[in-house]
Amino acid sequence: MSIALHLPALQVVIPLVSAPLAVLVRRADAAFLIVTAASWAAFATAIALWLGTGDGATISYAIGNWQPPWGIEYRVDRLSSFVLLIVSGMAAITLPYSRTSIEREIPHEQHYLFYAMFALCLTGLLGITITGDAFNIFVFLEISSLSSYVLIALGRDRRALMASYQYLVMGTIGATFIVIGIGLLYLMTGTLNLADMAGRLAQVGGTRPVLAALAFLTVGISLKLALYPLHQWLANAYTYAPSAVSAFLAATATKVSIYVLIRFYYSVFGESLVFEKLPLPEIMLLLSLAAMFAASAVAIFQHDLKRLFAYSSVAQIGYITLGLSFDSVTGLTASIVHLFNHAVTKGALFLLIGGAVAAVGGATLSRLSGLARVMPLTSFGIVLGGLSLIGVPGTAGFISKWYLILAALEKGQWWLAIAIVASSLLAVAYVWRFVEVAYFREPSADLATRREAPLGLLVPAWILVSTTLYFGLETSVTVGSAANAAAMLLGIGK
Repeated sequence: MSIALHLPALQVVIPLVSAPLAVLVRRADAAFLIVTAASWAAFATAIALWLGTGDGATISYAIGNWQPPWGIEYRVDRLSSFVLLIVSGMAAITLPYSRTSIEREIPHEQHYLFYAMFALCLTGLLGITITGDAFNIFVFLEISSLSSYVLIALGRDRRALMASYQYLVMGTIGATFIVIGIGLLYLMTGTLNLADMAGRLAQVGGTRPVLAALAFLTVGISLKLALYPLHQWLANAYTYAPSAVSAFLAATATKVSIYVLIRFYYSVFGESLVFEKLPLPEIMLLLSLAAMFAASAVAIFQHDLKRLFAYSSVAQIGYITLGLSFDSVTGLTASIVHLFNHAVTKGALFLLIGGAVAAVGGATLSRLSGLARVMPLTSFGIVLGGLSLIGVPGTAGFISKWYLILAALEKGQWWLAIAIVASSLLAVAYVWRFVEVAYFREPSADLATRREAPLGLLVPAWILVSTTLYFGLETSVTVGSAANAAAMLLGIGK
């Protein structure tokens, strides 16, 4: 039997099996090799699945040969395959980086546990993306969340424990809301298969239990994706987690949650109910604008570079949800393409900051004074990542904002196009804070003796920086995939 037929199952099984193997070997080097090999295998599998959906096909895989909706189904279409690429690709880049970075941040006897938790987190995120079963989404969400709490708590700063606990409390509330919403949908439809559920909801849409389910799912998922003002857990989690964990979570966790929101809105409840019969677009628009401006303004006044870019993530999530509020092909394309563009940009930034942390022992701006004199590659990479967050032409971030502006102009909302540009000026302000500190101040006596980050930290980071620049010029893969996914979700071209 061809292995290609089982690629959807292998996408989840390979990283899942690597987690207990990493614990059994109890040796850091062996655990690293096992989990890294699993992540690269998952990345290769994601590429194969993405290629398999290139013509608009949907891949359905019945677990245990129990045909849906009676059995659990793994379902891959253009959108889910694109998100699988993001998650597995970021894991494949982050793991080689982590081998060097955790030597300075995590006690050696805990390294194999780090790799095991990383594999479980990867498993959960991939499972959320590929499953076609509503309850499975919740199960995989808990797998990724519980492992994330442990990964964050491994940070050397004692405040990492508090950040992990805060994330646990808010994550548990979000998960509770999600499972209540799923339960209400099951009550009304008698099925947990997402495709079957969508068909049955057409007969009961608009009833109170369905509207309550939509409300519970919206709030629960918004907690997970850190939609303003439900973002309180994010800043501490990204700031105090080990550098590799900050990079991986910033690039993947919130993106997968946004994917779940898109999937429920368009594929389960339906565009008509969510965007035409309810005031959700107006609410999402207001919250998105609040995130874009308020979070960017808060970022300007941060004294820790990791915390600064953590608040930047809240603002960038605002751009993604702003695209959803337009309820158009162009707006949805902007949201989906920004899932990728922000993932590679923010992943690159946190990996580069990790290199600086390894050299100077912290990410406060006072410690980073004169960083460009002794770590020019690290500093220049951070500047390039910052330009992408601003949306400068030639970077991936520009593509996202260009499509957002196009979506606003399509709706005749000139003021929104102006707001997108204005919020980008706030990004200029917080990126300039690093430029001013790194390039226009003298390094301290201690920093002056430091050298550039080791290649084990620089190479993975610069792969992502190069990706940010490449996809700012060549958009056929990112925008093409996003546009196809948007058309599929809106039922255009069927």
